[in-house]
Amino acid sequence: MKRLIALQKIVELGSFTKAADKLGYTQSAVSQMIASLEEELSIKLLYRSRIGIRLTLEGEELYPYIQRTVLQYQAMQEKADEINGLETGIIRIGTISSISCHWLPGLIKHFQELYPKVRFVLHQGDYTSIPEWVRTGEVDFGFVNPDAVTGLETQFIKEGELRAVVPADHRLADHAAVTLEELAKEPFLLLEEGNLSEPLEAFRQLGLEPDITLRVHDDYSILSMIETGLGISILPELVLRKTNYAVAILPIEPAVTRKIGLVMKEKHSLPIACKHFIAFLMNNIASLP
Repeated sequence: MKRLIALQKIVELGSFTKAADKLGYTQSAVSQMIASLEEELSIKLLYRSRIGIRLTLEGEELYPYIQRTVLQYQAMQEKADEINGLETGIIRIGTISSISCHWLPGLIKHFQELYPKVRFVLHQGDYTSIPEWVRTGEVDFGFVNPDAVTGLETQFIKEGELRAVVPADHRLADHAAVTLEELAKEPFLLLEEGNLSEPLEAFRQLGLEPDITLRVHDDYSILSMIETGLGISILPELVLRKTNYAVAILPIEPAVTRKIGLVMKEKHSLPIACKHFIAFLMNNIASLP
Protein backbone atom coordinates (compact mmCIF):
# COMPACT_ATOMS: atom_id res chain seq x y z
CA MET A 1 0.00 0.00 0.00
CA LYS A 2 2.91 2.36 0.70
CA ARG A 3 3.93 2.05 -2.94
CA LEU A 4 0.47 3.06 -4.18
CA ILE A 5 0.35 6.01 -1.78
CA ALA A 6 3.82 7.08 -2.99
CA LEU A 7 2.68 6.89 -6.61
CA GLN A 8 -0.42 8.93 -5.84
CA LYS A 9 1.67 11.61 -4.12
CA ILE A 10 4.17 11.76 -7.03
CA VAL A 11 1.33 12.29 -9.51
CA GLU A 12 -0.28 14.89 -7.25
CA LEU A 13 2.94 16.90 -6.73
CA GLY A 14 4.67 16.14 -10.05
CA SER A 15 7.97 15.34 -8.36
CA PHE A 16 9.73 12.41 -6.67
CA THR A 17 11.58 14.84 -4.38
CA LYS A 18 8.43 16.67 -3.23
CA ALA A 19 6.59 13.38 -2.73
CA ALA A 20 9.46 12.00 -0.64
CA ASP A 21 9.52 15.14 1.53
CA LYS A 22 5.75 15.01 2.02
CA LEU A 23 5.76 11.32 2.96
CA GLY A 24 8.89 11.45 5.12
CA TYR A 25 10.98 9.16 2.90
CA THR A 26 14.23 9.65 1.03
CA GLN A 27 14.00 10.20 -2.72
CA SER A 28 15.89 6.94 -3.22
CA ALA A 29 13.33 5.03 -1.17
CA VAL A 30 10.43 6.47 -3.20
CA SER A 31 12.21 5.64 -6.47
CA GLN A 32 12.70 2.06 -5.27
CA MET A 33 9.02 1.79 -4.33
CA ILE A 34 7.93 2.83 -7.83
CA ALA A 35 10.49 0.57 -9.51
CA SER A 36 9.26 -2.36 -7.38
CA LEU A 37 5.62 -1.59 -8.24
CA GLU A 38 6.38 -1.32 -11.96
CA GLU A 39 8.26 -4.63 -11.84
CA GLU A 40 5.39 -6.36 -10.04
CA LEU A 41 2.82 -5.06 -12.56
CA SER A 42 5.15 -5.45 -15.55
CA ILE A 43 4.06 -1.96 -16.61
CA LYS A 44 5.92 1.34 -16.87
CA LEU A 45 3.80 3.74 -14.83
CA LEU A 46 5.68 7.05 -14.91
CA TYR A 47 7.48 8.98 -17.60
CA ARG A 48 10.21 11.42 -16.60
CA SER A 49 11.04 14.37 -18.83
CA ARG A 50 12.68 17.77 -18.55
CA ILE A 51 9.31 19.36 -17.73
CA GLY A 52 8.45 16.95 -14.91
CA ILE A 53 6.76 13.64 -14.13
CA ARG A 54 3.64 12.32 -15.81
CA LEU A 55 1.78 9.04 -16.09
CA THR A 56 2.38 6.84 -19.10
CA LEU A 57 -0.63 5.82 -21.19
CA GLU A 58 -0.71 2.50 -19.30
CA GLY A 59 -0.33 4.35 -16.01
CA GLU A 60 -3.29 6.59 -16.85
CA GLU A 61 -5.46 3.51 -17.41
CA LEU A 62 -4.46 2.01 -14.05
CA TYR A 63 -4.47 5.21 -12.01
CA PRO A 64 -8.26 5.36 -11.25
CA TYR A 65 -8.00 1.83 -9.77
CA ILE A 66 -5.00 2.89 -7.70
CA GLN A 67 -6.89 5.93 -6.36
CA ARG A 68 -9.88 3.79 -5.38
CA THR A 69 -7.61 1.26 -3.68
CA VAL A 70 -5.93 3.98 -1.61
CA LEU A 71 -9.30 5.46 -0.63
CA GLN A 72 -10.61 2.04 0.42
CA TYR A 73 -7.46 1.39 2.45
CA GLN A 74 -7.82 4.74 4.22
CA ALA A 75 -11.49 3.97 4.93
CA MET A 76 -10.47 0.59 6.37
CA GLN A 77 -7.91 2.26 8.64
CA GLU A 78 -10.50 4.75 9.86
CA LYS A 79 -12.98 1.94 10.57
CA ALA A 80 -10.28 0.10 12.51
CA ASP A 81 -9.73 3.26 14.57
CA GLU A 82 -13.46 3.37 15.31
CA ILE A 83 -13.47 -0.26 16.40
CA ASN A 84 -10.52 0.43 18.67
CA GLY A 85 -12.36 3.40 20.16
CA LEU A 86 -9.78 5.97 19.04
CA GLU A 87 -10.76 9.62 18.77
CA THR A 88 -8.96 9.98 15.46
CA GLY A 89 -10.04 10.14 11.88
CA ILE A 90 -9.97 12.11 8.65
CA ILE A 91 -12.98 14.13 7.53
CA ARG A 92 -13.03 14.74 3.77
CA ILE A 93 -15.38 17.52 2.73
CA GLY A 94 -16.42 18.87 -0.66
CA THR A 95 -17.14 22.57 -0.29
CA ILE A 96 -18.00 25.73 -2.16
CA SER A 97 -15.91 28.86 -1.61
CA SER A 98 -18.42 30.80 0.50
CA ILE A 99 -18.69 27.90 2.97
CA SER A 100 -14.94 27.26 3.13
CA CYS A 101 -14.32 30.97 3.78
CA HIS A 102 -17.11 31.85 6.22
CA TRP A 103 -18.35 28.65 7.90
CA LEU A 104 -15.61 26.08 8.03
CA PRO A 105 -12.75 28.01 9.72
CA GLY A 106 -14.74 28.55 12.92
CA LEU A 107 -16.44 25.15 12.84
CA ILE A 108 -13.18 23.27 12.35
CA LYS A 109 -11.40 25.31 15.04
CA HIS A 110 -14.03 24.60 17.69
CA PHE A 111 -14.49 20.96 16.62
CA GLN A 112 -10.75 20.33 16.94
CA GLU A 113 -10.84 21.74 20.45
CA LEU A 114 -13.08 18.76 21.25
CA TYR A 115 -11.32 16.26 18.98
CA PRO A 116 -7.75 17.49 18.47
CA LYS A 117 -6.60 14.34 16.65
CA VAL A 118 -9.19 14.60 13.88
CA ARG A 119 -7.85 15.95 10.59
CA PHE A 120 -9.69 17.64 7.72
CA VAL A 121 -9.20 17.47 3.95
CA LEU A 122 -11.16 20.06 1.93
CA HIS A 123 -11.87 19.83 -1.80
CA GLN A 124 -13.34 22.99 -3.32
CA GLY A 125 -15.77 22.44 -6.17
CA ASP A 126 -19.30 23.18 -7.38
CA TYR A 127 -22.78 21.68 -7.54
CA THR A 128 -21.63 19.19 -10.22
CA SER A 129 -18.23 18.09 -8.97
CA ILE A 130 -19.08 17.76 -5.26
CA PRO A 131 -21.89 15.16 -5.66
CA GLU A 132 -19.63 13.25 -8.05
CA TRP A 133 -16.83 13.22 -5.44
CA VAL A 134 -19.33 11.82 -2.94
CA ARG A 135 -20.30 9.06 -5.40
CA THR A 136 -16.66 8.06 -6.04
CA GLY A 137 -15.67 8.27 -2.36
CA GLU A 138 -13.18 11.10 -2.81
CA VAL A 139 -15.07 13.04 -0.12
CA ASP A 140 -17.32 11.79 2.68
CA PHE A 141 -19.91 14.53 2.24
CA GLY A 142 -20.22 17.97 0.71
CA PHE A 143 -21.93 21.34 0.92
CA VAL A 144 -24.30 22.05 -2.00
CA ASN A 145 -27.77 23.29 -2.81
CA PRO A 146 -29.88 20.14 -2.22
CA ASP A 147 -31.97 21.01 -5.30
CA ALA A 148 -28.88 20.34 -7.46
CA VAL A 149 -28.57 16.70 -6.32
CA THR A 150 -30.23 13.51 -7.52
CA GLY A 151 -29.67 9.95 -6.38
CA LEU A 152 -27.88 10.82 -3.14
CA GLU A 153 -28.99 11.60 0.41
CA THR A 154 -29.20 15.30 1.29
CA GLN A 155 -29.75 17.23 4.50
CA PHE A 156 -30.96 20.83 4.49
CA ILE A 157 -29.01 23.25 6.73
CA LYS A 158 -30.29 26.77 6.12
CA GLU A 159 -31.29 29.32 3.50
CA GLY A 160 -29.39 32.46 2.59
CA GLU A 161 -30.22 35.53 0.51
CA LEU A 162 -28.55 36.56 -2.72
CA ARG A 163 -27.58 40.16 -3.41
CA ALA A 164 -27.11 42.26 -6.51
CA VAL A 165 -23.57 43.57 -6.94
CA VAL A 166 -22.83 46.55 -9.23
CA PRO A 167 -19.84 48.87 -9.72
CA ALA A 168 -19.63 51.66 -7.15
CA ASP A 169 -20.32 54.33 -9.83
CA HIS A 170 -23.14 52.41 -11.53
CA ARG A 171 -26.51 54.14 -12.10
CA LEU A 172 -28.17 51.57 -9.79
CA ALA A 173 -25.61 51.92 -7.00
CA ASP A 174 -27.58 54.46 -4.98
CA HIS A 175 -30.90 52.54 -5.16
CA ALA A 176 -32.32 51.13 -1.94
CA ALA A 177 -33.04 47.88 -3.79
CA VAL A 178 -33.17 46.56 -7.37
CA THR A 179 -35.44 44.22 -9.32
CA LEU A 180 -34.51 41.33 -11.58
CA GLU A 181 -36.09 43.28 -14.46
CA GLU A 182 -33.55 46.07 -13.92
CA LEU A 183 -30.64 43.63 -13.62
CA ALA A 184 -31.63 41.74 -16.79
CA LYS A 185 -30.85 44.88 -18.84
CA GLU A 186 -27.21 45.02 -17.68
CA PRO A 187 -24.11 43.05 -18.80
CA PHE A 188 -24.26 40.07 -16.44
CA LEU A 189 -21.32 38.15 -14.97
CA LEU A 190 -22.54 34.64 -14.09
CA LEU A 191 -21.02 32.65 -11.24
CA GLU A 192 -20.70 29.10 -12.62
CA GLU A 193 -21.77 26.65 -9.93
CA GLY A 194 -22.42 23.47 -11.92
CA ASN A 195 -25.83 21.97 -12.67
CA LEU A 196 -27.82 24.65 -10.87
CA SER A 197 -27.67 28.45 -10.91
CA GLU A 198 -29.98 30.14 -8.42
CA PRO A 199 -29.85 33.54 -10.21
CA LEU A 200 -30.69 31.99 -13.59
CA GLU A 201 -33.59 30.08 -12.03
CA ALA A 202 -34.90 33.33 -10.54
CA PHE A 203 -34.68 35.10 -13.92
CA ARG A 204 -36.40 32.21 -15.72
CA GLN A 205 -39.28 32.14 -13.25
CA LEU A 206 -40.06 35.71 -14.36
CA GLY A 207 -39.55 34.92 -18.04
CA LEU A 208 -36.35 37.00 -18.16
CA GLU A 209 -33.09 36.28 -19.98
CA PRO A 210 -30.04 38.05 -18.52
CA ASP A 211 -27.36 39.41 -20.86
CA ILE A 212 -24.57 37.02 -19.83
CA THR A 213 -21.27 38.44 -21.06
CA LEU A 214 -18.92 36.35 -18.94
CA ARG A 215 -19.03 33.10 -16.97
CA VAL A 216 -16.62 32.84 -14.03
CA HIS A 217 -16.00 30.00 -11.57
CA ASP A 218 -14.72 32.09 -8.65
CA ASP A 219 -16.76 34.52 -6.54
CA TYR A 220 -13.87 36.85 -5.79
CA SER A 221 -12.77 37.05 -9.43
CA ILE A 222 -16.30 38.22 -10.26
CA LEU A 223 -16.09 40.92 -7.58
CA SER A 224 -12.82 42.18 -9.04
CA MET A 225 -14.38 42.29 -12.52
CA ILE A 226 -17.44 44.15 -11.26
CA GLU A 227 -15.14 46.65 -9.55
CA THR A 228 -13.50 47.41 -12.92
CA GLY A 229 -16.88 47.96 -14.58
CA LEU A 230 -17.18 44.78 -16.65
CA GLY A 231 -20.75 44.17 -15.56
CA ILE A 232 -23.05 43.32 -12.66
CA SER A 233 -23.84 40.04 -10.89
CA ILE A 234 -25.91 38.28 -8.25
CA LEU A 235 -23.91 36.61 -5.50
CA PRO A 236 -24.65 34.93 -2.15
CA GLU A 237 -24.77 37.36 0.75
CA LEU A 238 -22.35 35.04 2.54
CA VAL A 239 -19.70 35.66 -0.15
CA LEU A 240 -19.99 39.41 0.32
CA ARG A 241 -18.89 39.44 3.95
CA LYS A 242 -15.41 40.82 4.69
CA THR A 243 -14.82 42.15 1.17
CA ASN A 244 -12.97 45.37 0.32
CA TYR A 245 -14.00 45.75 -3.30
CA ALA A 246 -15.28 49.10 -4.59
CA VAL A 247 -18.76 47.79 -5.39
CA ALA A 248 -22.33 48.49 -4.30
CA ILE A 249 -24.25 45.59 -2.72
CA LEU A 250 -28.02 45.85 -3.03
CA PRO A 251 -31.04 43.83 -1.86
CA ILE A 252 -33.18 42.30 -4.61
CA GLU A 253 -36.96 42.74 -4.61
CA PRO A 254 -38.57 40.29 -4.39
CA ALA A 255 -35.82 38.46 -2.49
CA VAL A 256 -33.80 35.74 -4.23
CA THR A 257 -32.47 32.95 -1.99
CA ARG A 258 -30.36 29.81 -2.12
CA LYS A 259 -30.53 26.66 -0.04
CA ILE A 260 -27.44 25.26 1.63
CA GLY A 261 -27.32 21.61 2.61
CA LEU A 262 -25.21 18.49 2.79
CA VAL A 263 -24.91 15.68 0.24
CA MET A 264 -23.72 12.19 1.21
CA LYS A 265 -24.16 8.58 0.15
CA GLU A 266 -25.84 7.24 3.29
CA LYS A 267 -25.53 9.01 6.60
CA HIS A 268 -25.45 5.77 8.62
CA SER A 269 -22.38 4.57 6.66
CA LEU A 270 -20.27 7.69 7.29
CA PRO A 271 -17.09 7.39 9.38
CA ILE A 272 -17.75 8.20 13.03
CA ALA A 273 -15.68 11.41 12.89
CA CYS A 274 -17.94 12.68 10.06
CA LYS A 275 -21.08 11.83 12.03
CA HIS A 276 -19.75 13.78 15.01
CA PHE A 277 -18.84 16.77 12.82
CA ILE A 278 -22.25 16.85 11.10
CA ALA A 279 -23.98 16.67 14.49
CA PHE A 280 -21.70 19.49 15.72
CA LEU A 281 -22.57 21.54 12.62
CA MET A 282 -26.32 21.05 13.07
CA ASN A 283 -26.08 22.02 16.74
CA ASN A 284 -24.35 25.28 15.79
CA ILE A 285 -26.56 26.42 12.89
CA ALA A 286 -27.72 29.47 14.84
CA SER A 287 -24.15 30.76 15.09
CA LEU A 288 -23.47 30.46 11.34
CA PRO A 289 -23.62 33.70 9.32
